[in-house]
Amino acid sequence: MRRLLQFGVAEKSPNSAPEADKKPKPPKPPKRRRRWLRRIGITFLVLFGLLLITRPMMPWAVRWYVNRTLDQSPIYQGKIGDVQLHLWRGAYSIRDVRLVKMTGNVPVPLFAAPRVEFALEWDALVHRRLVGRVLMERPELNFVDAPSPEESQTGAGGPWFKIIRDLSPFKINRAEVRDGSVHFRSYATAEPVDVYLSHLDATVDNLTNIKDETTPLLTTVSATALAMDQAKLEYKMKLDPFSYRPTFHMTTRLLGLDVTKINDMAMAYGAFDFKRGWFDLVVEVDAKEGQLAGYVKPLFRNLQVFSLKEDIKKENVLQFFWQAILGVTTTVLKNQPRDQFGTLIPFRGDATAPNTDLLATIGNVLRNAFIRAYLPRLQNSGLDAEGLEFEPPSLDAPIIEGDQS
Repeated sequence: MRRLLQFGVAEKSPNSAPEADKKPKPPKPPKRRRRWLRRIGITFLVLFGLLLITRPMMPWAVRWYVNRTLDQSPIYQGKIGDVQLHLWRGAYSIRDVRLVKMTGNVPVPLFAAPRVEFALEWDALVHRRLVGRVLMERPELNFVDAPSPEESQTGAGGPWFKIIRDLSPFKINRAEVRDGSVHFRSYATAEPVDVYLSHLDATVDNLTNIKDETTPLLTTVSATALAMDQAKLEYKMKLDPFSYRPTFHMTTRLLGLDVTKINDMAMAYGAFDFKRGWFDLVVEVDAKEGQLAGYVKPLFRNLQVFSLKEDIKKENVLQFFWQAILGVTTTVLKNQPRDQFGTLIPFRGDATAPNTDLLATIGNVLRNAFIRAYLPRLQNSGLDAEGLEFEPPSLDAPIIEGDQS
Protein backbone atom coordinates (compact mmCIF):
# COMPACT_ATOMS: atom_id res chain seq x y z
CA MET A 1 0.00 0.00 0.00
CA ARG A 2 2.78 2.31 0.88
CA ARG A 3 4.49 1.44 -2.36
CA LEU A 4 1.42 2.44 -4.32
CA LEU A 5 1.15 5.75 -2.48
CA GLN A 6 4.78 6.46 -3.16
CA PHE A 7 4.23 6.21 -6.86
CA GLY A 8 1.15 8.47 -6.62
CA VAL A 9 -1.26 5.83 -7.76
CA ALA A 10 -4.55 5.83 -5.96
CA GLU A 11 -6.36 2.61 -5.54
CA LYS A 12 -9.83 2.75 -7.07
CA SER A 13 -12.64 0.37 -6.72
CA PRO A 14 -14.17 -1.00 -9.94
CA ASN A 15 -17.61 0.08 -8.77
CA SER A 16 -16.56 3.67 -8.14
CA ALA A 17 -16.40 4.74 -11.85
CA PRO A 18 -18.94 7.39 -12.91
CA GLU A 19 -22.03 6.16 -14.67
CA ALA A 20 -21.27 8.31 -17.71
CA ASP A 21 -18.00 6.50 -18.31
CA LYS A 22 -19.85 3.26 -18.80
CA LYS A 23 -21.87 4.52 -21.90
CA PRO A 24 -20.17 4.03 -25.28
CA LYS A 25 -19.40 7.23 -27.10
CA PRO A 26 -21.19 7.70 -30.47
CA PRO A 27 -18.90 7.07 -33.42
CA LYS A 28 -17.73 10.15 -35.17
CA PRO A 29 -18.88 10.44 -38.82
CA PRO A 30 -16.13 9.61 -41.22
CA LYS A 31 -14.34 12.60 -42.59
CA ARG A 32 -15.03 11.42 -46.19
CA ARG A 33 -18.80 11.49 -45.69
CA ARG A 34 -18.67 15.00 -44.19
CA ARG A 35 -16.52 16.12 -47.09
CA TRP A 36 -19.08 14.82 -49.65
CA LEU A 37 -21.96 16.47 -47.83
CA ARG A 38 -20.08 19.74 -47.85
CA ARG A 39 -19.40 19.45 -51.59
CA ILE A 40 -23.04 18.65 -52.39
CA GLY A 41 -24.19 21.65 -50.38
CA ILE A 42 -21.71 23.97 -52.08
CA THR A 43 -22.69 22.61 -55.52
CA PHE A 44 -26.38 23.15 -54.79
CA LEU A 45 -25.76 26.70 -53.64
CA VAL A 46 -23.67 27.46 -56.73
CA LEU A 47 -26.31 26.04 -59.08
CA PHE A 48 -29.05 27.93 -57.27
CA GLY A 49 -27.05 31.14 -57.54
CA LEU A 50 -26.38 30.57 -61.24
CA LEU A 51 -30.08 29.90 -61.79
CA LEU A 52 -30.99 33.18 -60.10
CA ILE A 53 -28.46 35.05 -62.22
CA THR A 54 -29.25 33.40 -65.58
CA ARG A 55 -33.05 33.02 -65.19
CA PRO A 56 -33.84 36.48 -66.63
CA MET A 57 -31.58 35.75 -69.63
CA MET A 58 -33.04 32.30 -70.42
CA PRO A 59 -36.05 33.49 -72.51
CA TRP A 60 -33.74 35.60 -74.66
CA ALA A 61 -31.33 32.66 -75.14
CA VAL A 62 -34.17 30.26 -76.00
CA ARG A 63 -35.68 32.80 -78.41
CA TRP A 64 -32.30 33.16 -80.16
CA TYR A 65 -31.97 29.36 -80.42
CA VAL A 66 -35.54 28.93 -81.77
CA ASN A 67 -35.06 31.64 -84.41
CA ARG A 68 -31.75 30.08 -85.45
CA THR A 69 -33.39 26.63 -85.73
CA LEU A 70 -36.40 27.85 -87.72
CA ASP A 71 -34.16 29.59 -90.24
CA GLN A 72 -32.62 26.30 -91.42
CA SER A 73 -34.81 26.36 -94.54
CA PRO A 74 -33.55 28.56 -97.39
CA ILE A 75 -37.10 29.09 -98.69
CA TYR A 76 -39.12 29.69 -95.52
CA GLN A 77 -38.47 32.13 -92.71
CA GLY A 78 -39.58 31.58 -89.15
CA LYS A 79 -41.07 34.29 -86.97
CA ILE A 80 -41.98 33.91 -83.31
CA GLY A 81 -43.35 35.99 -80.48
CA ASP A 82 -42.65 35.67 -76.76
CA VAL A 83 -40.91 32.65 -75.25
CA GLN A 84 -42.04 31.44 -71.84
CA LEU A 85 -40.15 29.00 -69.60
CA HIS A 86 -41.89 26.55 -67.28
CA LEU A 87 -38.96 25.12 -65.36
CA TRP A 88 -41.10 23.51 -62.67
CA ARG A 89 -42.50 21.04 -65.24
CA GLY A 90 -39.60 20.94 -67.69
CA ALA A 91 -41.19 22.84 -70.57
CA TYR A 92 -41.06 25.98 -72.66
CA SER A 93 -43.65 27.50 -74.98
CA ILE A 94 -43.45 29.74 -78.03
CA ARG A 95 -46.11 32.31 -78.87
CA ASP A 96 -47.21 33.34 -82.37
CA VAL A 97 -45.16 30.92 -84.46
CA ARG A 98 -45.20 31.63 -88.22
CA LEU A 99 -43.37 30.05 -91.14
CA VAL A 100 -43.57 32.36 -94.16
CA LYS A 101 -42.39 31.65 -97.69
CA MET A 102 -39.78 34.14 -98.83
CA THR A 103 -40.02 33.57 -102.61
CA GLY A 104 -43.00 34.78 -104.62
CA ASN A 105 -46.05 36.47 -103.20
CA VAL A 106 -47.93 33.94 -101.06
CA PRO A 107 -50.54 35.72 -98.91
CA VAL A 108 -50.80 33.05 -96.20
CA PRO A 109 -48.09 31.41 -94.05
CA LEU A 110 -47.21 27.77 -94.47
CA PHE A 111 -47.68 27.24 -90.74
CA ALA A 112 -49.03 29.44 -87.99
CA ALA A 113 -49.94 28.73 -84.38
CA PRO A 114 -50.68 31.01 -81.42
CA ARG A 115 -48.84 28.61 -79.10
CA VAL A 116 -46.44 25.66 -79.42
CA GLU A 117 -45.10 23.91 -76.34
CA PHE A 118 -42.19 21.49 -75.89
CA ALA A 119 -42.17 19.61 -72.59
CA LEU A 120 -40.70 16.64 -70.80
CA GLU A 121 -43.05 13.63 -70.88
CA TRP A 122 -43.23 12.66 -67.24
CA ASP A 123 -45.15 9.43 -67.87
CA ALA A 124 -42.18 8.09 -69.81
CA LEU A 125 -40.02 8.20 -66.68
CA VAL A 126 -41.89 5.11 -65.49
CA HIS A 127 -40.26 3.30 -68.42
CA ARG A 128 -36.89 4.88 -67.53
CA ARG A 129 -36.82 6.97 -70.70
CA LEU A 130 -36.14 10.70 -70.97
CA VAL A 131 -38.30 11.87 -73.89
CA GLY A 132 -40.46 14.87 -74.69
CA ARG A 133 -43.72 15.88 -76.29
CA VAL A 134 -44.84 18.74 -78.50
CA LEU A 135 -48.24 20.40 -78.22
CA MET A 136 -49.66 22.71 -80.90
CA GLU A 137 -52.70 24.81 -80.07
CA ARG A 138 -54.92 26.01 -82.93
CA PRO A 139 -52.26 25.47 -85.61
CA GLU A 140 -53.03 26.35 -89.24
CA LEU A 141 -51.36 24.66 -92.22
CA ASN A 142 -51.78 26.23 -95.68
CA PHE A 143 -51.03 24.58 -99.02
CA VAL A 144 -51.30 26.89 -102.03
CA ASP A 145 -51.61 25.82 -105.67
CA ALA A 146 -50.35 28.25 -108.30
CA PRO A 147 -49.06 28.11 -111.91
CA SER A 148 -45.47 28.87 -110.89
CA PRO A 149 -43.37 27.18 -108.17
CA GLU A 150 -42.60 30.60 -106.66
CA GLU A 151 -46.28 31.33 -106.05
CA SER A 152 -47.20 27.82 -104.88
CA GLN A 153 -46.68 26.53 -101.35
CA THR A 154 -46.27 22.84 -100.62
CA GLY A 155 -43.78 22.85 -97.77
CA ALA A 156 -41.05 21.34 -99.96
CA GLY A 157 -37.54 22.60 -99.41
CA GLY A 158 -37.58 22.57 -95.63
CA PRO A 159 -36.29 19.80 -93.31
CA TRP A 160 -39.35 20.16 -91.09
CA PHE A 161 -39.03 16.94 -89.08
CA LYS A 162 -35.42 17.74 -88.28
CA ILE A 163 -36.35 21.29 -87.29
CA ILE A 164 -39.05 20.06 -84.90
CA ARG A 165 -36.63 17.56 -83.37
CA ASP A 166 -34.03 20.30 -82.92
CA LEU A 167 -36.52 22.53 -81.12
CA SER A 168 -36.93 19.97 -78.36
CA PRO A 169 -34.12 19.24 -75.88
CA PHE A 170 -35.37 15.63 -75.76
CA LYS A 171 -36.33 13.04 -78.35
CA ILE A 172 -39.98 13.62 -79.21
CA ASN A 173 -42.17 10.67 -78.26
CA ARG A 174 -45.61 12.28 -78.51
CA ALA A 175 -47.15 15.03 -80.63
CA GLU A 176 -50.56 16.55 -80.07
CA VAL A 177 -52.68 19.00 -82.09
CA ARG A 178 -55.65 20.80 -80.58
CA ASP A 179 -58.30 22.55 -82.66
CA GLY A 180 -56.11 22.85 -85.77
CA SER A 181 -56.95 23.42 -89.43
CA VAL A 182 -55.52 22.40 -92.81
CA HIS A 183 -56.27 24.45 -95.96
CA PHE A 184 -55.85 23.80 -99.66
CA ARG A 185 -55.99 27.19 -101.40
CA SER A 186 -55.67 28.66 -104.85
CA TYR A 187 -55.62 32.33 -105.73
CA ALA A 188 -54.95 31.91 -109.45
CA THR A 189 -58.49 30.76 -110.30
CA ALA A 190 -61.50 32.87 -111.23
CA GLU A 191 -62.88 32.37 -107.74
CA PRO A 192 -60.46 31.80 -104.83
CA VAL A 193 -60.44 28.17 -103.71
CA ASP A 194 -60.33 27.25 -100.03
CA VAL A 195 -61.04 23.62 -99.15
CA TYR A 196 -60.21 22.91 -95.55
CA LEU A 197 -60.41 20.74 -92.47
CA SER A 198 -61.29 22.49 -89.22
CA HIS A 199 -61.50 21.50 -85.53
CA LEU A 200 -58.64 19.10 -86.12
CA ASP A 201 -57.61 17.10 -83.04
CA ALA A 202 -54.74 14.67 -83.53
CA THR A 203 -52.23 12.64 -81.54
CA VAL A 204 -49.05 10.79 -82.50
CA ASP A 205 -47.93 8.45 -79.74
CA ASN A 206 -44.95 6.16 -78.96
CA LEU A 207 -42.59 7.54 -81.60
CA THR A 208 -39.53 6.32 -79.68
CA ASN A 209 -41.06 3.01 -78.55
CA ILE A 210 -40.62 3.70 -74.84
CA LYS A 211 -42.97 0.79 -74.10
CA ASP A 212 -40.58 -1.67 -75.81
CA GLU A 213 -43.30 -3.11 -78.02
CA THR A 214 -42.33 -5.96 -80.33
CA THR A 215 -45.00 -5.30 -82.96
CA PRO A 216 -43.57 -3.74 -86.14
CA LEU A 217 -46.32 -1.09 -86.26
CA LEU A 218 -45.71 0.44 -82.85
CA THR A 219 -46.51 4.13 -83.37
CA THR A 220 -50.18 5.15 -83.45
CA VAL A 221 -51.70 8.17 -85.14
CA SER A 222 -55.33 9.22 -84.72
CA ALA A 223 -57.18 12.32 -85.82
CA THR A 224 -60.69 13.71 -86.14
CA ALA A 225 -61.81 16.84 -87.96
CA LEU A 226 -64.67 18.51 -89.79
CA ALA A 227 -64.45 18.99 -93.53
CA MET A 228 -65.74 22.44 -94.51
CA ASP A 229 -67.02 22.85 -90.92
CA GLN A 230 -69.66 20.22 -91.59
CA ALA A 231 -68.64 16.62 -92.46
CA LYS A 232 -66.90 14.27 -90.03
CA LEU A 233 -63.44 12.99 -90.93
CA GLU A 234 -61.69 10.13 -89.11
CA TYR A 235 -58.04 9.19 -89.59
CA LYS A 236 -56.22 6.24 -88.02
CA MET A 237 -52.73 4.97 -88.66
CA LYS A 238 -50.11 2.60 -87.28
CA LEU A 239 -46.54 2.84 -88.51
CA ASP A 240 -42.98 1.76 -87.95
CA PRO A 241 -40.93 4.95 -87.45
CA PHE A 242 -37.65 2.98 -87.60
CA SER A 243 -38.26 1.40 -91.01
CA TYR A 244 -35.92 2.55 -93.77
CA ARG A 245 -38.82 2.67 -96.27
CA PRO A 246 -42.47 3.49 -95.46
CA THR A 247 -44.15 0.76 -93.43
CA PHE A 248 -47.61 1.59 -92.14
CA HIS A 249 -51.32 0.87 -92.26
CA MET A 250 -53.65 3.83 -92.71
CA THR A 251 -57.40 4.24 -92.85
CA THR A 252 -59.44 7.38 -93.52
CA ARG A 253 -63.17 7.96 -93.71
CA LEU A 254 -65.18 11.08 -94.58
CA LEU A 255 -68.95 11.01 -94.15
CA GLY A 256 -71.65 13.26 -95.52
CA LEU A 257 -69.90 16.23 -97.11
CA ASP A 258 -72.30 18.67 -98.78
CA VAL A 259 -70.78 18.81 -102.28
CA THR A 260 -72.01 22.32 -102.95
CA LYS A 261 -69.45 23.53 -100.38
CA ILE A 262 -66.61 22.58 -102.76
CA ASN A 263 -68.09 24.11 -105.93
CA ASP A 264 -65.23 26.60 -106.23
CA MET A 265 -62.72 23.74 -106.45
CA ALA A 266 -64.94 21.70 -108.80
CA MET A 267 -65.30 24.68 -111.15
CA ALA A 268 -61.59 25.56 -111.01
CA TYR A 269 -60.27 22.04 -111.62
CA GLY A 270 -63.18 20.24 -113.30
CA ALA A 271 -65.14 23.00 -115.08
CA PHE A 272 -68.43 21.95 -113.50
CA ASP A 273 -70.39 22.56 -110.33
CA PHE A 274 -72.71 20.57 -108.11
CA LYS A 275 -76.38 21.34 -107.69
CA ARG A 276 -76.83 19.04 -104.70
CA GLY A 277 -75.49 15.86 -103.17
CA TRP A 278 -73.51 14.24 -100.38
CA PHE A 279 -70.01 12.82 -100.60
CA ASP A 280 -68.51 9.91 -98.64
CA LEU A 281 -64.91 8.75 -98.92
CA VAL A 282 -63.03 5.73 -97.59
CA VAL A 283 -59.28 5.22 -98.07
CA GLU A 284 -57.23 2.27 -96.87
CA VAL A 285 -53.51 1.84 -97.51
CA ASP A 286 -51.09 -0.87 -96.41
CA ALA A 287 -47.37 -0.22 -96.96
CA LYS A 288 -44.55 -2.68 -96.35
CA GLU A 289 -41.01 -1.47 -97.02
CA GLY A 290 -42.25 1.10 -99.54
CA GLN A 291 -44.63 -1.22 -101.40
CA LEU A 292 -48.23 0.02 -101.31
CA ALA A 293 -51.53 -1.79 -101.64
CA GLY A 294 -54.88 -0.15 -101.05
CA TYR A 295 -57.95 1.50 -102.46
CA VAL A 296 -59.88 4.75 -102.62
CA LYS A 297 -63.68 4.53 -102.44
CA PRO A 298 -65.53 7.75 -103.44
CA LEU A 299 -69.32 7.67 -103.10
CA PHE A 300 -71.87 10.33 -104.13
CA ARG A 301 -75.44 10.18 -102.84
CA ASN A 302 -78.48 12.10 -104.03
CA LEU A 303 -76.19 13.73 -106.60
CA GLN A 304 -77.23 16.28 -109.21
CA VAL A 305 -74.62 17.78 -111.51
CA PHE A 306 -76.75 19.04 -114.42
CA SER A 307 -79.79 21.30 -114.31
CA LEU A 308 -81.16 22.46 -117.65
CA LYS A 309 -82.84 25.45 -116.04
CA GLU A 310 -79.62 26.65 -114.36
CA ASP A 311 -76.92 25.52 -116.78
CA ILE A 312 -78.56 26.85 -119.95
CA LYS A 313 -77.93 30.35 -118.62
CA LYS A 314 -74.18 29.86 -118.79
CA GLU A 315 -72.37 31.70 -121.55
CA ASN A 316 -69.79 28.95 -122.12
CA VAL A 317 -71.40 26.42 -124.49
CA LEU A 318 -68.66 23.84 -123.97
CA GLN A 319 -69.19 23.94 -120.23
CA PHE A 320 -72.94 23.46 -120.76
CA PHE A 321 -72.38 20.27 -122.78
CA TRP A 322 -69.71 19.06 -120.36
CA GLN A 323 -72.10 19.43 -117.44
CA ALA A 324 -74.81 17.64 -119.45
CA ILE A 325 -72.47 14.70 -120.16
CA LEU A 326 -71.54 14.43 -116.49
CA GLY A 327 -75.19 14.65 -115.46
CA VAL A 328 -76.31 11.91 -117.86
CA THR A 329 -73.38 9.65 -116.93
CA THR A 330 -73.94 9.88 -113.18
CA THR A 331 -77.69 9.36 -113.62
CA VAL A 332 -77.33 6.25 -115.80
CA LEU A 333 -74.57 4.66 -113.73
CA LYS A 334 -75.96 5.29 -110.28
CA ASN A 335 -77.43 2.68 -107.99
CA GLN A 336 -81.16 3.40 -108.16
CA PRO A 337 -82.30 2.00 -104.78
CA ARG A 338 -79.64 4.01 -102.90
CA ASP A 339 -79.46 6.91 -105.37
CA GLN A 340 -75.67 6.55 -105.26
CA PHE A 341 -72.89 6.95 -107.82
CA GLY A 342 -69.53 5.54 -106.80
CA THR A 343 -66.68 3.16 -107.38
CA LEU A 344 -63.69 1.55 -105.75
CA ILE A 345 -60.24 2.47 -107.13
CA PRO A 346 -57.58 -0.12 -106.27
CA PHE A 347 -53.87 0.67 -106.48
CA ARG A 348 -50.56 -0.97 -105.66
CA GLY A 349 -46.87 -0.57 -106.38
CA ASP A 350 -43.95 1.48 -105.15
CA ALA A 351 -44.71 4.39 -102.83
CA THR A 352 -43.15 6.88 -105.23
CA ALA A 353 -45.39 5.89 -108.16
CA PRO A 354 -48.25 3.48 -107.35
CA ASN A 355 -50.24 2.01 -110.25
CA THR A 356 -54.02 2.37 -110.48
CA ASP A 357 -56.12 -0.41 -112.00
CA LEU A 358 -58.30 1.48 -114.51
CA LEU A 359 -60.27 -1.57 -115.71
CA ALA A 360 -61.08 -2.56 -112.14
CA THR A 361 -62.20 1.01 -111.41
CA ILE A 362 -64.62 0.97 -114.36
CA GLY A 363 -65.84 -2.47 -113.38
CA ASN A 364 -66.49 -1.26 -109.84
CA VAL A 365 -68.59 1.63 -111.20
CA LEU A 366 -70.80 -0.96 -112.90
CA ARG A 367 -70.81 -3.15 -109.80
CA ASN A 368 -71.99 -0.25 -107.63
CA ALA A 369 -74.68 0.65 -110.19
CA PHE A 370 -76.16 -2.73 -111.13
CA ILE A 371 -75.03 -5.38 -108.63
CA ARG A 372 -74.58 -4.00 -105.13
CA ALA A 373 -73.92 -0.52 -103.82
CA TYR A 374 -70.72 0.14 -101.94
CA LEU A 375 -70.98 1.29 -98.35
CA PRO A 376 -68.76 3.87 -96.60
CA ARG A 377 -66.87 1.32 -94.54
CA LEU A 378 -63.63 -0.66 -94.74
CA GLN A 379 -63.63 -3.40 -97.34
CA ASN A 380 -61.86 -6.07 -95.26
CA SER A 381 -60.02 -6.89 -98.44
CA GLY A 382 -57.32 -8.96 -96.81
CA LEU A 383 -55.10 -6.04 -95.84
CA ASP A 384 -53.58 -6.17 -92.39
CA ALA A 385 -55.85 -3.71 -90.64
CA GLU A 386 -54.01 -3.96 -87.29
CA GLY A 387 -57.23 -3.25 -85.44
CA LEU A 388 -57.91 0.03 -87.25
CA GLU A 389 -61.67 -0.30 -87.58
CA PHE A 390 -64.31 2.42 -87.81
CA GLU A 391 -67.59 2.28 -86.01
CA PRO A 392 -70.69 1.93 -88.23
CA PRO A 393 -72.06 5.38 -89.11
CA SER A 394 -75.07 6.48 -87.14
CA LEU A 395 -78.33 6.52 -89.07
CA ASP A 396 -79.54 9.46 -86.99
CA ALA A 397 -76.65 11.76 -87.88
CA PRO A 398 -77.81 14.50 -90.29
CA ILE A 399 -74.49 14.52 -92.16
CA ILE A 400 -75.09 10.97 -93.42
CA GLU A 401 -78.76 11.24 -94.18
CA GLY A 402 -79.87 8.38 -96.40
CA ASP A 403 -76.91 6.09 -95.60
CA GLN A 404 -77.85 2.49 -94.92
CA SER A 405 -74.46 1.11 -93.93
